[in-house]
Amino acid sequence: MYRSTSSIKTKSINRRNNLTQSLNTKKLEILNPNITKNLDFNFQQRNYAQPIGQIRRTTDDCQVVVVTSGKGGVGKTTTAASLALGLADKGYKTCAIDFDIGLRNLDLHLGCERRVVYDFVNVIQKECKLHQAAIKDKQNAHLFLLAASTVRDKSVLTEEGVGEVIDQLRKEFDYVVCDSPAGIENGAFQAMYFADQAVICTNPEISSVRDSDRMIGIIASKSDRARKNLDVQQHLLITRYNPKRVAQEDMLNVNSIEEMLGIPLVGVVPECQSVLTSTNLGRPVIAEDSSNIAGKAYRDFVDRFLGEDKPLRFLEDQQESWWKRLFSRN
Repeated sequence: MYRSTSSIKTKSINRRNNLTQSLNTKKLEILNPNITKNLDFNFQQRNYAQPIGQIRRTTDDCQVVVVTSGKGGVGKTTTAASLALGLADKGYKTCAIDFDIGLRNLDLHLGCERRVVYDFVNVIQKECKLHQAAIKDKQNAHLFLLAASTVRDKSVLTEEGVGEVIDQLRKEFDYVVCDSPAGIENGAFQAMYFADQAVICTNPEISSVRDSDRMIGIIASKSDRARKNLDVQQHLLITRYNPKRVAQEDMLNVNSIEEMLGIPLVGVVPECQSVLTSTNLGRPVIAEDSSNIAGKAYRDFVDRFLGEDKPLRFLEDQQESWWKRLFSRN
């Protein structure tokens, strides 16, 4: 059958166009997963089980949460890491920020200390983009970290610089968890200034409670929301609680701490050796197995923080079994 030259040429062009389109489609299929995996800042790519991953039109949906105390050694970083991972495990896109400039530790708790290239200060000083500094957790795609700088001091944190970064994060995340340094100096002030909510960590001892009371007052009077006549929702978390010592009146009990501080109790975390072990292994204690009492307490804390009504546990001394006492003597 005779076919004209023009007909053959037209079919050839069509085949070439179809082939080009197919190749371009394959390229996009190959490229897009890599882009999504590395950056993951496009909300259209998010796939949550819960209906919270919709594209955000305003910054009002994001909650900035500061974890603070005023006193050092009460478990702020442990709490910040567990809170951030707990929120991410529930499908909330969460970014944790280490505000302890010069003495960063949050990266150790989250097990990503070897992956820090750019830090929080680099973003503030516009030496890199936010997506370059935000470290994505390897186990949870909803969790990111902005590490603190180890070569700068806290004077580099300014209200304007921190505010710009927080505004960027509000557009991308459901929660921003700020790990505050100890004390009431510039780093701690900047960590709490833009907070919508605050978790006040305290040990059951009078000096820790008094410092926490001071921090509660500062947040309520000097934060950005306070200056706008808006409330900062504050939660009390009691850490390193030892029921046996409380029974011996060596420590304050839960009711006394609640009365002294006057803010809602959101959790009690018992003294537990596994907290130190988890830190050394580079994973938050909330990720430990179900037999870990500190991990259970932090999971309860996250549930209550999100509004779930759960009874408090671990307020009484956990009696050792006869078999455990027998083998511990040997």
